Amino acid sequence: MKCGYVALIGRPNVGKSTLMNHLLGQKLSITSRKPQTTRHRILGIKTTEVGQAIFMDTPGMHQDEKKVLNRYLNKTADATLLGVDVVVWLLDGLFWHEYDQQIFKKLHQAGLPVILVVNKIDKLKDRNATLAFFDQAKQAYPFEQLIPVSALKSQNLQALEDAIMDLLPTAEPIYPADQITNRPERFFAAEIIREKLTRRLGDELPYALTVEIERYEEHPELCRIYAAILVERDSQKSIVIGKQGAMLKNIGTEARIDIERLIDQKVYLQLWVKVKKGWSDNERALQSLGFIDSIE
Repeated sequence: MKCGYVALIGRPNVGKSTLMNHLLGQKLSITSRKPQTTRHRILGIKTTEVGQAIFMDTPGMHQDEKKVLNRYLNKTADATLLGVDVVVWLLDGLFWHEYDQQIFKKLHQAGLPVILVVNKIDKLKDRNATLAFFDQAKQAYPFEQLIPVSALKSQNLQALEDAIMDLLPTAEPIYPADQITNRPERFFAAEIIREKLTRRLGDELPYALTVEIERYEEHPELCRIYAAILVERDSQKSIVIGKQGAMLKNIGTEARIDIERLIDQKVYLQLWVKVKKGWSDNERALQSLGFIDSIE
């Protein structure tokens, strides 16, 4: 048997969460078109006949560290390289970005086997351009393999999975075969609510909100969830609530349906909006919301 940890790294919004969800065949990480949707390190566990791959979906590595939250996201991404066995570096096109040079530096320091994955190949029509980019990449870093995929359309994912398994060490599984993550259900309830907020609100609230589960009550026939949506300003609160409460009601309905699907049980979901000024730039606030402790 093979078993080990696999870090999924890359810049924000290149498709790391979508890739992990499709490799697992189940949605764990929330997704949206907005950068920095992923804020926590999430384990996704896939066990097959040949081994167990423990995928680590992390926030994208980025340059902006103006706020405590941004520094936390970078620290979480960097910490992922400690104690893993294989790194999958995801790009979303045939080009390097300025910040990719810092990722090269981090990888050289880590000294781990790295698979370079170019995502969204369904949008790449020029095969020669792809081959030329891969030749260039081989000169830039000693990648173990270079694999083009489409995470969204599940193209070439078996080849990637096989390459990962080949690089994992021989070891017994760490987790039971039927376990798919290390996070509790209440964590995913908060993430689902945040996903609906992110998708519904578009660019109106870039990073100024988070979700806190205040009560999570499991009963035989019904799960009761009481969640607070935290924003930084009163003007943001009115946006989340919407005209006559319509926005908040729609977000709650969409989130409840997805949570019921996740836990396979009827859900009563109550949402309200609170103003917590400066939460994203306050270390104590981030700690109380479960951000900072999760990477210690």
